[in-house]
Amino acid sequence: MTKTDIKFISNQSVEFSTGKDPFEKVRQKGSSKWLISHIFHGSNKILVIIIFFFTIISASLGSFSYILIGNAINEFMLGNDSNLIDYVLLLLLLNIGSPVIRLVNYWLREVLAHRMERDVRKEFYVNLLGKSQSFHDQQQIGDLMARVTDDVRLLNSFISPAITLIFESFIYLVIPIIYVLFYYPLQLLLVPIIFAILFIISLRTYVRNLGPIMFMRRKFFGMMNTSLNETLTGIEVVKATVQEHRELDKYYTKAELYKNAFQETGKVRGKYLPFLFVAIAMTVGLTHGILIYLISDGLLLSIGTIIAYLGLLGMLRFPTQISIMVFGIVRIAIASSNRLLELMNRTTDIGENIEGVKKTINGGIKFENVSFSYPGSDKLILKNINFQVLPGQTVAIVGTTGSGKTTLTKLISRLYDVDSGRILIDNIDVKNFTLASLRGQISYIEQDIFLFSDTLFNNISFGRTSSLEEIIEVAKEAQAHDFINQLPDKYDSEVGERGVQLSGGERQRVAIARAFLSDPRILILDDSTSAIDSNTEDKIQRAIRNILKNRTTFIITHRLSQIRWADIIIVLKSGEITTIGTHEHLLRTSKEYQKIFIKKFDVDIDQLLKKDSEDTGEV
Repeated sequence: MTKTDIKFISNQSVEFSTGKDPFEKVRQKGSSKWLISHIFHGSNKILVIIIFFFTIISASLGSFSYILIGNAINEFMLGNDSNLIDYVLLLLLLNIGSPVIRLVNYWLREVLAHRMERDVRKEFYVNLLGKSQSFHDQQQIGDLMARVTDDVRLLNSFISPAITLIFESFIYLVIPIIYVLFYYPLQLLLVPIIFAILFIISLRTYVRNLGPIMFMRRKFFGMMNTSLNETLTGIEVVKATVQEHRELDKYYTKAELYKNAFQETGKVRGKYLPFLFVAIAMTVGLTHGILIYLISDGLLLSIGTIIAYLGLLGMLRFPTQISIMVFGIVRIAIASSNRLLELMNRTTDIGENIEGVKKTINGGIKFENVSFSYPGSDKLILKNINFQVLPGQTVAIVGTTGSGKTTLTKLISRLYDVDSGRILIDNIDVKNFTLASLRGQISYIEQDIFLFSDTLFNNISFGRTSSLEEIIEVAKEAQAHDFINQLPDKYDSEVGERGVQLSGGERQRVAIARAFLSDPRILILDDSTSAIDSNTEDKIQRAIRNILKNRTTFIITHRLSQIRWADIIIVLKSGEITTIGTHEHLLRTSKEYQKIFIKKFDVDIDQLLKKDSEDTGEV
């Protein structure tokens, strides 16, 4: 690999992307700027402007209504009854117009909120798909699901009602003061301005105290969700070992922490002073207005003006009452956004390399001094691995549990990258291929088969558009057609979550059919027939031998029948290759290989060498 290649790959830090990511840079700048960028993303800007103007108009109409009420009272007290009908009609118009505007405003903010939730869900999901296998190995599924569902949902509430109501509260705090400034004596500004200053100071303290508590609430919720997920996933083990009480205590402990965090929220809210301030403001404002009225003998203020002034002061209740709720939502939304960014900003060591090599591979594979340890661990799983496989050859990998067999095969498709050394396919470093090209030509069948909660047809055709005829053909080759045909809905039968409605052998046959359909250049079978009976396995082995023609195949197995017909057998011990050769050669020369077979069959080497090559015994 050239220096240019290395630089390009290190910059291309995702395994999968859908194109240009408009939020990639802003994610590094913190949750506040990230949230703002989503609010003003694309056509959202138009909605924000409309909401901005509608909120100002609504608050202005509400404030102006009190001015009209005050003027109407003054006209009535002066005996000018002729204008009262005009005031009534104007007030009726304002009191109809203001709610209509607010209704439209609420609808627009819901549109904005759901747009943001949709965009964040897509961004987070694409980001997760772009993370490397090592990232997903370290995640707790319950906590991850809490983030991808609940934390993202809370960002909807961040827009509606939180941010829009905060802006509305600010407008309802400022507009009444502006109307007092323009319509009434300057002395009356004293009370609302003092209230506004005290309100902002108290609000800042309240928000600062809420922050850590809201973060802990989200953290404890994730822990509680993780405990629930693990228990339900392993419910069979829990019941088999009679550990219901233990799991209940563990879950209850997490739920108790979650409850305590809510109680702490209540304590902070209980000390919220603006409720007291607004009551004092109303009382002092009324007293102040009456004193001015009495001192000026009604020249500076009239009764109607005092009533209108009190109405404007009453509008200060809205920001006071709303703020205790919405700022709590804001803090928890910021905590949720921090949890989302915590994962999205984690770097991944494997890039999709979209400008890399795209070609049909022949299947020649070479390991050169490959060593590997899992991320976060200093323990080498593979040490200085060297071997070469020609296109179309079949390689069997044997060794004791923990020797590194499965890990070795996962390096071929770059599920992980090597610590040192390199892996070549057709004399090209695997890092120089695009991931789509590389992984699209490698099929991997594990012992622990994963099937999607979908139909058998969709599970077999996963990753490739196919006709029913093609599906039936590969299902027959994998010895799956007979049992599928006996199901009520045949290929349209649902398999349940992770294929729970199928037996272990049936799941493996479906997975083998899926591999046959993908027509891979490199096929990796990791103990893929362990749950299949001997008769079925014989049929599948014949099908596998047919499909292996002109394909490079790696087999990790304990079945002698599969090991014997491999072109190359690699013996691993503690992450190192002890020897490489054919079955007969290794039986004669490798003590490690001899131990495996002699221990199983309890015979000497000469007798073992005479055993029929069609023997289906296991090692």
